[in-house]
Amino acid sequence: MPAAPAPTSPARPSGKNALPPVSSRASRSPVPEAARAKPPIGVFDSGVGGLSILKSLRAELPHEDFVYVADSGFAPYGERDEGFVVARARTITRHLLREPQLAIQALVIACNTATAAAIHLLRQDQPDLPIIGVEPALKPAIALSQTRRIGVMATRGTLNSQKFKALLAGLADQAQFICQPCDGLADAIERNDTAAINELGRQYTGAMGQFGTQAGDIDTLVLGCTHYPFASEQLQPLVGSGVRLVDNGEPVARQTRRMLARLSSDSAPGQCLLFSTGDPAILQTAARHWLGLGVPVKRLRI
Repeated sequence: MPAAPAPTSPARPSGKNALPPVSSRASRSPVPEAARAKPPIGVFDSGVGGLSILKSLRAELPHEDFVYVADSGFAPYGERDEGFVVARARTITRHLLREPQLAIQALVIACNTATAAAIHLLRQDQPDLPIIGVEPALKPAIALSQTRRIGVMATRGTLNSQKFKALLAGLADQAQFICQPCDGLADAIERNDTAAINELGRQYTGAMGQFGTQAGDIDTLVLGCTHYPFASEQLQPLVGSGVRLVDNGEPVARQTRRMLARLSSDSAPGQCLLFSTGDPAILQTAARHWLGLGVPVKRLRI
């Protein structure tokens, strides 16, 4: 995955949707001393899919605290219009910055669709906040592919975004990319609907063409939505054991480490707070199953 650019400081957009910049922690609401000593990293996604990014972040930064927001009450983002996604991204960012118990030091947008729609606006809104996004791991896939035919599974919102189209155009001379919109797949993963995951996975991989390791085959498959790594066990048999599945969790975690102003000096394991705008039980079950996290999930009404 290409390294995310450092936050820039362009003129802040005007209008009611723009967020006031946070130039220092002193300008926020008062924060308890413990929170100031170890501010958490905020992570959000449209649902449980961003847990795949959180898993990599916790492995890379084991002593940092994290706050994860699953916007399940407004999911899926991939089938929403861009304005809706931008509004939700701004609402969540505002909450993570202004809530005294949170007061994040950095933000990871653990959603390809939200990154494509909103990251440039969030960086304008908050020029002093490190903001890390995700995008389909096309560059890592090129490094792995031998046949130079690479499949990309993603949401329709990601594939139709100008950000993704620019990324694709810049790499078009290095490989052939077969892009497949996967309507409903993220939602099926969100619901842990195994039958639907299998059926949709079969439908979408079948539409992409021949997978394999011979010349002309698709030998690398990019999982271009943070939900999709949690369907790897269902997708791998559909494409064959010789096909590499590539996601962006580890590159995002490394980029987050690079962008942090300072790392926690605490030797104790970091803690996680989990919030959901939808059914807390869905996130709690997913976090326990995929990350081994037994922490309670709080309902968030924003």
